[in-house]
Amino acid sequence: MDYLKGLNEPQYEAVTTLHGPLMVLAGAGSGKTRVLTMRIAHLITNGIDPFNILALTFTNKAAKEMKTRIGKVVGEGNAKSLWMGTFHSVFARILRSEAHYLGFPSNFTIYDTQDSLNVLKKVLKDLNIDQELYKPKKVQARISSYKNNLITVRAYQNNPELIEADERSNMKYIGKIYEKYVEQCFRNGAMDFDDLLLRTNELLTRFPEVLAKYQDRFRYILVDEYQDSNGSQNKLVELLISYWQDERPNIFVVGDDDQSIYRFQGANLKNMMNIVKRFEKDLLKVVLTKNYRSVQPILDSAKGLIEHNKQRLVY
Repeated sequence: MDYLKGLNEPQYEAVTTLHGPLMVLAGAGSGKTRVLTMRIAHLITNGIDPFNILALTFTNKAAKEMKTRIGKVVGEGNAKSLWMGTFHSVFARILRSEAHYLGFPSNFTIYDTQDSLNVLKKVLKDLNIDQELYKPKKVQARISSYKNNLITVRAYQNNPELIEADERSNMKYIGKIYEKYVEQCFRNGAMDFDDLLLRTNELLTRFPEVLAKYQDRFRYILVDEYQDSNGSQNKLVELLISYWQDERPNIFVVGDDDQSIYRFQGANLKNMMNIVKRFEKDLLKVVLTKNYRSVQPILDSAKGLIEHNKQRLVY
């Protein structure tokens, strides 16, 4: 098989081990994108229906490039049948089909950052709250943080510690603002960017029949840059792989525990560590150590820095 030529030994193992939980630990320049791409091509080549493969990335550009590469191996038709894209794009697609369960129209509006900000400003005005004290962008960031950590309005209202912390920060009305903002979005038939994950979590948690439908569909799940996943994204992966219960799920994650660039969006390195703990002896760990991008002096300098990182997977 031509697409397997040129893979080094760890890359080959990661690409050709088709079943069970697998984690690839790899830094920049180690060929991890190639591994993820060729693994999907290998799955399809070995008879796996692309419709049963879910591949999650963090940028649309990455998803597009990988689909193109896969199409060159298995054909464009097969590549187009893949469920591949960012967390937000994939779960927006699911919500379009299932939004009626949550009381939303299938053609619900997706608010961008400015749309969301405009709604928040209206809410602050309606509540007669001083926007100099409650700066809209700061409130927006606070609500986004709650959503990315699966803190709904009800969860917030039932969490005295969060309420107390906001009161100490002179933001005692943030809960009321959050509640009114969510109500306004619902009345407008709209979801903001964070809702695409939060509402999918709600959908899959509240409606077992919908969860079962997508658990059955996604028999092979692959996630790129798992160190950058937040609480909401991690929960979605956990819900989908819970289908196998005591069996070994076909979950494949790629990550670099020394590099996390989405902390500002709630990225949590512990998500990678929890994968290791969850599957223990069943998890195959493959480490890509050969770097194809940087010269040795740069690699030595980087190694000297990352050895001081406090949270690292030992390998």
